[in-house]
Amino acid sequence: MYTALYRSFRPETFDAVLGQEHIVKILRNQIKTETTGHAYLFCGTRGTGKTTTARLLAKGVNCLSSDHDKPCGQCAHCLSIKDGTFMDVIEIDAASNNGVENIRELRESVKYPPVAGKCKVYIIDEVHMLSTGAFNALLKTLEEPPERVMFILATTEVQKLPATILSRCLRLDFKRIPEQILKQGMREICGTIGVKISDAALGLIAANADGSVRDALSLLDQCISTGEQSVTREAVLELLGTAGEEIFVEMTDLILGHQVAEALLLLDKVIADGKDVRQFMKDWVSHFRSLLMTKFIKNPEDILNMSCENVERVRRQSEQTDLSFINDCIIKISQTLSEAKWSTQPRILLELCVVKLATGEEAYPVPREQPRRQVSMQSKTGKPVQELSGVSEEKKTENRMEVSNNNQGEGSPLKPAGLEDMDYSSLWHAVFEDGESLKSSFNLLRLGTKLKEVGNQSFIIEATSDLILKYAQENAADLERIMEKHIGRKLRMECLVCSDEGRREEEKTAEELADEIGNKFGINIEIQ
Repeated sequence: MYTALYRSFRPETFDAVLGQEHIVKILRNQIKTETTGHAYLFCGTRGTGKTTTARLLAKGVNCLSSDHDKPCGQCAHCLSIKDGTFMDVIEIDAASNNGVENIRELRESVKYPPVAGKCKVYIIDEVHMLSTGAFNALLKTLEEPPERVMFILATTEVQKLPATILSRCLRLDFKRIPEQILKQGMREICGTIGVKISDAALGLIAANADGSVRDALSLLDQCISTGEQSVTREAVLELLGTAGEEIFVEMTDLILGHQVAEALLLLDKVIADGKDVRQFMKDWVSHFRSLLMTKFIKNPEDILNMSCENVERVRRQSEQTDLSFINDCIIKISQTLSEAKWSTQPRILLELCVVKLATGEEAYPVPREQPRRQVSMQSKTGKPVQELSGVSEEKKTENRMEVSNNNQGEGSPLKPAGLEDMDYSSLWHAVFEDGESLKSSFNLLRLGTKLKEVGNQSFIIEATSDLILKYAQENAADLERIMEKHIGRKLRMECLVCSDEGRREEEKTAEELADEIGNKFGINIEIQ
């Protein structure tokens, strides 16, 4: 049976490990000086070599070679561990053995000494999947295991591990593998199996592997499974379901030229060729990154991972593109890609994005600031009094002077000039339009109060209940400040509870209004 590349080319010595030199250096030195610990935690993203390195460490502490550079990969113990038949190396999948009972079995087996090797090694993969009870059961054994027992925990989600576990382990973080190292490793493998592959194809595979050796070898495995003795960039593009750089150059040119129809037709052609919509968006964002890089970097070939011809095409387009346009496109396409993850129609979202970019329209229009609504009040005689907002200082001064003159002529308190017969309902409504911007709970006051009277030094409001009265008094400062803005002078607020007669009058008015609406529309409205 055929063995996948990532299994058949799994490193058997530390020399073959890719991109984790900082970890290899530590483990080699500990094996050489016989200072290995009893508990290790290997954490990092998928396919970066955690389980492979755990096996190499297990080989190193059990290797029979007299050479200082262990493991040798050739002794009986190393070969047995490679084949999975070594009794003293136990691999446990925590995803399927995550209960307390499984850990209890482990604790019982830990008591027995190694059968064939120098050290008994337990490799617990995906350790974050253990239950809380299982973690608690493991704590004491992990902290003080029997002599010649080692635990190696591997996880991709270290944040899910309890602090009590973390504090008992030597933590080693595995980094993503750089693309250049991935390319070199795949080139050597292709040479070993007799497959020719272009640098452009290697670069494309490494870029899509996202720092994972296993993902890179899986993609390479798919490419060579076609039976061809050479792998080209076009073959990799066909496999990945993405488009070449020239497509993105052409699409961006159409966007810059505001050619909406042509851009949509090109997109339709790309999708008709079997390209994945989400992959297209990812690669298009990468194209705008390339435009950004070529604006500031003189020789970006290594960073962009593309041919010299494509670099020149991108450079020419970058010279014709503003930085603000690049920024806008990256943000909008990224937003569309994020939304497309949860959409059943990602193509429609991408087409909408293309239209927005080509026409220069905002994908999400920002509402313009609305001008302040000018509310004018009329007296009961029909004469306008004054606008509720935007009252000029001259008008305020004029009102104060008229009030002052009236006070001198009469002894009783008078209303401010121009407000003698005002529509209190309109004024009170305008006050709450401003109040809602301060507190949304002002709606409670709007429904439960009404403006009864506006005098020379105070204004009186009437509440429908003691609860509303208390709430109005708590917000007196805000109401007085808003009234001052509309009236043009500082007034004190006074509150009183609506009388029973007033309540009956309000109920009567509501009933009359309900009857009028019901008669008009032919429905029956009841007031609760």
